[in-house]
Amino acid sequence: MAAPRPVVLGHEGSGIVERVGAAVHSVAPGDPVVMSFLSCGDCARCAGGEPSYCLHFLPGNLSGRRPDGTTALFADDGAVSGHFFGQSSFATSSVANIRNVVKVRADAPLEFLGPLGCGIQTGAGSVMNVLRPKPGESLAVFGAGGVGLSAVMAAVVEGCSPIIVVEPNAARRALALELGAHAALDPLGEPDVTGKIKELTGGGVNHIIDTCGIPAVIGQAIASLGMHGQIVLLTATSLEATITLPILALVGGGVRIYGVNMGNSVPQEFIPRLVDLFMAGRFPIDRLMKFYDFADINQALADQEHGLTIKPVLRMG
Repeated sequence: MAAPRPVVLGHEGSGIVERVGAAVHSVAPGDPVVMSFLSCGDCARCAGGEPSYCLHFLPGNLSGRRPDGTTALFADDGAVSGHFFGQSSFATSSVANIRNVVKVRADAPLEFLGPLGCGIQTGAGSVMNVLRPKPGESLAVFGAGGVGLSAVMAAVVEGCSPIIVVEPNAARRALALELGAHAALDPLGEPDVTGKIKELTGGGVNHIIDTCGIPAVIGQAIASLGMHGQIVLLTATSLEATITLPILALVGGGVRIYGVNMGNSVPQEFIPRLVDLFMAGRFPIDRLMKFYDFADINQALADQEHGLTIKPVLRMG
């Protein structure tokens, strides 16, 4: 964390607009909104329609200050770092920027929509915005947390077949199958994950999403790709994590490797699309969530860390 303590954290927030600044015209008091990541709107990447690669993404989302160096949060003994992910939504009120506020349809249950702002749009966007599979193409997801299961649901929407999940947690494997995966492999019990994926896909999978960031697992995943296969990498276990790649196999197979942030999403466009799919019963994000009172935040974090909850959501009292 770049932000000095004390700091108010919290992201994937949703709520109702209370007030807006004089220059804000796209939302109004009373509007239901989801808060996503912050982008500057002025750099080359933002101007090119790629806000998730904003050249000021890290300071904008992690510094604890607004772009001008100020903070909206204060305690009796001085300033408090805030504006985490453009929102600091572990609070009953948030000061956000028009760039990271997304108006959503009023008939959608707002308590389910906050996680669309980061993890869910990352998983779904990696499928829909990056890989863009054709119906009938195969897709494998390594890691069935909130991001991975969001990718599974997006793959179902896109008509992928087969959809394969690799996940050590038995309950999450079972949920993946309920959400539409055709096979769920236990990497701790399957002696040859790569061989099994090739067997299920007739020689190699078309698309892979890795959500775990473990170098050895990424190597396994790349070895599971078929000709012209594509793999999306979403995270790393550390800042220093590296992978060793078989160059000849990559060249000969026409393999494409993508590093992806926030699902290559433009939140104001992609989040309403996901809300529509949810309301149509085609993207059941509610199956991932468990609700906690804000007073139980430490329990929510512990349950997530131990794999007991996929997507904990805090309700503000």
